[in-house]
Amino acid sequence: MFKYFPHTKADIDSMLETLNVTSIDELFKDIPQSVIFNSDYDVPSFMSESELRNHFAELGKKNQELTLFSGLGIYDHYQPAVIDAITSRQEFMTSYTPYQPEISQGTLQYIFEYQSMIQTLTGMEVSNASMYDGSTATAEACFMACAVTKRNKILISSTLNPNTANVIKTYLKYKDLVWDFIDEKSGVIDLEDLKTKLDKDVAGVVVQKTNLYGIIEGYDGFSELIKENKSLFIINADISTLGVLKSPKEDGADIACGDCQSLGMPPAFGGPTLGYLASEKTHVRKMPGRICGYTHDLEGKRAFVLTLQAREQHIRRSKANSNICSNQSLMALFVTVYLTLMGKNGLKEVNNLSYQGAHYLYDQLLKTKKFRDPFNQPFLKEFTLETMIPKETIQTAFLENGILGGISLDIYGEKYQGLINFSVTEKRTKAEIDKLLEIVEGLS
Repeated sequence: MFKYFPHTKADIDSMLETLNVTSIDELFKDIPQSVIFNSDYDVPSFMSESELRNHFAELGKKNQELTLFSGLGIYDHYQPAVIDAITSRQEFMTSYTPYQPEISQGTLQYIFEYQSMIQTLTGMEVSNASMYDGSTATAEACFMACAVTKRNKILISSTLNPNTANVIKTYLKYKDLVWDFIDEKSGVIDLEDLKTKLDKDVAGVVVQKTNLYGIIEGYDGFSELIKENKSLFIINADISTLGVLKSPKEDGADIACGDCQSLGMPPAFGGPTLGYLASEKTHVRKMPGRICGYTHDLEGKRAFVLTLQAREQHIRRSKANSNICSNQSLMALFVTVYLTLMGKNGLKEVNNLSYQGAHYLYDQLLKTKKFRDPFNQPFLKEFTLETMIPKETIQTAFLENGILGGISLDIYGEKYQGLINFSVTEKRTKAEIDKLLEIVEGLS
């Protein structure tokens, strides 16, 4: 009856006693005090609705929209306006899980089309109906590898984005699975170190393409070596780049995973995004989440249904590979509309323009003599340089001029000191790139 009422003092005291803490604040003690807002909100209480709307509209003008030259997993690609027009339709925006296929054919159809597009880009035989984001999709791929091989160890490339690596470690820790890192050499995974670390306990090997530094890694000989050890090869790929790069299938992967944010999704302060997971058909029953299938009804008409739902809601918990019980359906629709609009040629053009812009910026930055390339490896739209200028100087100057870029990799640890990231997408004009270069020229 009172489901929307706040907890009473007695409720709260009972909870605190059960948890053996003295105050609610103790529950948040791990959050640094420096990031906690302890003041009153500046929300006037004496204004009418109309006045309050105008008040916040004025405050909104203080927001600064930055020109993005940042990467590391979130990219500022173009979003065609028609995507918002379609995804905001009420039958999509408000729809829930399509448990009743007879009234959910539209939703099931676009999920099926999404799966088909992911299969086409990755070269894999089957895709699930999407996941939360790229990091958790990669962690789920590790669970798949352990379930398929009945082994308990994952090898992680040191060139994998540390954000993803940390999620994998968290997932594995609480299922009593173990991991180890494969060394890098000149910015790419060290094949010789992989050879020494492959043993009978290794369920899967996780790599990233393009990697943390933006480098396009080659995997010649990897698949054969990993399969000889009866392990699975997992490739986390920036799916937009698969419009021009080798697919995970061509690289010999058993499982492909990653984030679909680069398929036209707005950066939106880091989310929401969308995880994809695809594999060979052999492993489909170990794939988490759900899959949308195509069939025919009693009248011979085409029909779409959810199938192979290997999750806790549908099978015994002890048999479930994962506890994931949903999918990013609305964001999957976003990707489906984007890829339908762009097509194969459009996706190639996106990558070609990004490549040209990134290489122009790269060449000009090196000419300033204020940066050096510590790797000298191939890249597409994103690259990492070592800076001779303090990172704070660069970032302050950029922000003062409305640019977000030159992100320091030392956020990931001491080993990345002096390394900064730049990314250029098809949205960046030559004038914007030249403005960034002009700012750099003025720094010392």
